[in-house]
Amino acid sequence: MKYINRLLLDEIKKWIKRKEILAIKGPRQSGKTTLLKMLSEWLKSEVKVDTRHLIYITFEDRDQLDGFYQNPADFIGHYISDNERYYFLIDEAQYCRELGQKLKLVYDLFENIKLVITGSSSLELKNQTGKFLVGRIFEFELFPLNFYEFLAYKDSGLARYYKAQKDNLDSALSGRSNSFMIKKDKDVLLKGLLNYLNEFIKFGGFPAVVAAENDEARVTILKNLINTYLDKDIVYFLRINDTIKFRKFMTAIAASNGGMLKLDRLAGEIGSYFKETSGLLDDLEQTYIIRRISPYHRNLVTELKKEQKIYFTDTGLRNALIMNFSNLDQRPDAGALVENFVLDELYPNLRMHFWRTTAKTEVDFIAESGTLVPIEVKFQHLSAAVGSRSLYSFLDEYSPKVCFVLTKDFWGERSFKNSKIFFMPAVYA
Repeated sequence: MKYINRLLLDEIKKWIKRKEILAIKGPRQSGKTTLLKMLSEWLKSEVKVDTRHLIYITFEDRDQLDGFYQNPADFIGHYISDNERYYFLIDEAQYCRELGQKLKLVYDLFENIKLVITGSSSLELKNQTGKFLVGRIFEFELFPLNFYEFLAYKDSGLARYYKAQKDNLDSALSGRSNSFMIKKDKDVLLKGLLNYLNEFIKFGGFPAVVAAENDEARVTILKNLINTYLDKDIVYFLRINDTIKFRKFMTAIAASNGGMLKLDRLAGEIGSYFKETSGLLDDLEQTYIIRRISPYHRNLVTELKKEQKIYFTDTGLRNALIMNFSNLDQRPDAGALVENFVLDELYPNLRMHFWRTTAKTEVDFIAESGTLVPIEVKFQHLSAAVGSRSLYSFLDEYSPKVCFVLTKDFWGERSFKNSKIFFMPAVYA
């Protein structure tokens, strides 16, 4: 079976020899079960772990769930027959009630085991493990494929070219490098990258979607994913019985993707009230459907402090909710979708905000990593290195060393007072 390589696997490998429990969280069908299988194969082939010492358990199996819940010590102990180290890979751990307490018992009782667990609900895992496993657990998040993982599966040669440019930006944003290299020669592979970007933004990065043989299959998988999410996470964990209202709520959120969040108006659209709507947003975020970003502010008088912007963790899922899979050049929400793409690519490694004043001067993103880096998304054909008035207002106010304007296909640079503005294609975000 051909697996789609995930960058998180290399991170997990670094911690596999330690005692702490590893918890892998993320949305449904983001590849957590497959990641466990890939980890298992690596343990057998590279670490030389005997098959007898490698135990896969899923709590979707009622017998295994009941056995662990009723007596976790006996359940784990019956697998152990010698003094070698045992690796327990527990999938869908969130189904176990009192999970943290039971994992603590097993963790403290057995010295020669390593526990790796997965879960699709951040809320459930956090509530069940937090107070019992302090100092005993490392948490990781597995989202749908990022654009590099997508490219590596589709076209490995193009992925290597892309990564060189992507690393250039990442180094500048993270502060690892004080310089940024603008591409001076013709970007000959950009057209191919933009074609893949169009597919990626249309259908997203869920592994089954990426591996599907045609667009019809991709759409069907996304529809089924929404239904599975409603059935398993919303009804089972969050106990929201009115799934019709919740689906209407999700569709309303999808329609306002990338915009300012107005809870009162949103509540009116779905026939709800402020407190319930706020709770539904929390549910969407805790189950990895959306992410919210808050405004950056220093001037308490003129800059927004409370309003938020909302984006989806996967643009394909968002498009499925509004049933629009048109190409980027055919849709009015292309700008918001590219913003969503940029946020999803940068979010895991940076603190992301937006900037907006009471006079409605706005910069799409402010990245924080020890320094401020404003990012403006302008997915258009530019012919000159010219930023917006809003961007210049931010530069005038905060004087960051560098900022970025993410275009459709334009490379360039210019200076403004003490700041350097770099223009580059958004595909490299």
